[in-house]
Amino acid sequence: MDEALHPLTLLTLGAYGEALSEKNGAPLRLLVPWKYGFKSAKLITRMTLTDKQPLSNWKETAPREHSFYSSVNPNIDHPRWTQATRRRIGAGVLSSKINPQLFNGYSKVTSLYAQMDLRREC
Repeated sequence: MDEALHPLTLLTLGAYGEALSEKNGAPLRLLVPWKYGFKSAKLITRMTLTDKQPLSNWKETAPREHSFYSSVNPNIDHPRWTQATRRRIGAGVLSSKINPQLFNGYSKVTSLYAQMDLRREC
């Protein structure tokens, strides 16, 4: 809930002056810029507030692949590769790698995770 209510989080109805298309999450999409796309809601058709983390498609089909924290802490490696470096999307396989930053460089969201163990798997 803290992530959803943060001022950098966007509840989106459209993009580039057009209504959001189905392939981009119509009718409504939640954009959380400091998390990888696979960790954000793709489309919203209903909302349920709960005190427990719900089971997601990723967690159900591949629980060891990406933890809840995988997109905020580059110091937690994926079970099969390091997350300490990566290439920019679209830069090509021969491009140089960059060092990712904690919370993808969004230092204003650090307080959201202050009480969490960012090394823990969920």
